[in-house]
Amino acid sequence: MDVVDVIRTKRDGGTLSDPQIDWVIDAYTRGVVGDEQMAALAMAIFLRGMSRAEISRWTSAMIASGERMDFTHLGATADKHSTGGVGDKITLPLVPLVAAYGVRVPQLSGRGLGHTGGTLDKLESIRGWRADVSPEAMLAQLRDVGGVICAAGAGLAPADKKLYALRDTTSTVESIPLIASSIMSKKIAEGSGALVLDVKTGSGAFMEAEADARALARTMVDLGNDAGLATIALLTDMEVPLGLTVGNALEVRESVEVLAGGGPADVVELTVALAREMLALAGRGDVDPAEALKDGRAMDVWRRMIAAQGGDPDAPLPVAAHTEVVAAPRDGYVAAMPARPIAVAAWRLGAGRARKEDSVDLAAGVEIHRKPGDKVTAGEPVFTLHTSDPSKIARALEALEGGIEYGSEPVEVRTSRVIDRIS
Repeated sequence: MDVVDVIRTKRDGGTLSDPQIDWVIDAYTRGVVGDEQMAALAMAIFLRGMSRAEISRWTSAMIASGERMDFTHLGATADKHSTGGVGDKITLPLVPLVAAYGVRVPQLSGRGLGHTGGTLDKLESIRGWRADVSPEAMLAQLRDVGGVICAAGAGLAPADKKLYALRDTTSTVESIPLIASSIMSKKIAEGSGALVLDVKTGSGAFMEAEADARALARTMVDLGNDAGLATIALLTDMEVPLGLTVGNALEVRESVEVLAGGGPADVVELTVALAREMLALAGRGDVDPAEALKDGRAMDVWRRMIAAQGGDPDAPLPVAAHTEVVAAPRDGYVAAMPARPIAVAAWRLGAGRARKEDSVDLAAGVEIHRKPGDKVTAGEPVFTLHTSDPSKIARALEALEGGIEYGSEPVEVRTSRVIDRIS
């Protein structure tokens, strides 16, 4: 094979053959194909696109670059993946909720980068909790507790790890074939029996336009089903932050409220909707997952999950040393609250990181007191900013300027986070 021929084929709008795809992914993983050559191919794919057969083969080649896990001997298993959003803490209550019904949930998660939060960062707000779990300990926890949320090992789809970093520096991140194959290569390699995707659209989503999010969802569902992994996607609204908190410890607190039978209605709705889909794909469509939130079964599993990874479920969560209230400037109604400015504010307060090696302020974030459709009076709190460093408050306030709109009349708001189901 000649990498120049592979690049030329795609550059000119041709279809890559299976041998070409297999070879170029393997050669790139081994360092035979250089970053500059793969960057050229990624840009050609970005501009020319890929057929369903090409994307499927590309995904299979990335899976083949590393190890593949298998949990079939544990019985019914299900996994979930979100494309990321603002205040998206759904994994935390969802895993124990599904596990409460006897379906094993091996949830391999990541850390936050940029304005989106990371599940592992949130859980590290809990004293003693460990993200790194050995394969043996993971299997034991799945067998004994039913669910695990932990960091993925380096052996899963190493080709994707290299290509992901390259895409980030070559302006090819937004390519649907490359996004879909990146996500699905890891999810298929994780070895679950079923997968539910939460594909978000709106101001706080990676795919802001609904048409783009829908196309991504369709592509990923097809990839999963082509690989023999039962897959469906929910297209969900991320125009407004999910729940009433954005930030690590703040979101853990809210997740525990959901597990205790309370919490914001939109977080409960989406948690139950995703649980229902996961349970149905795993053969438990006969149950109502909302019941396990009400009767405490999900909370019991949560406490056992946290303890199994060294955490203390009763330990107090980190609290910010400094807070700042943002008040409504006038009487009226909240008309709009785009998610992205709130995410940027939380990031500037210390809740996120600019580089992978940066640390995060676990107590930092934004607490939301009013949302679109709510009535407000002048001087009433709309946000509370939390941080350990008061010097960061000014820039967080700048991010929020113009990020919320007020009106004199009530506005119609979406009653459900779920826009569509794609199967």
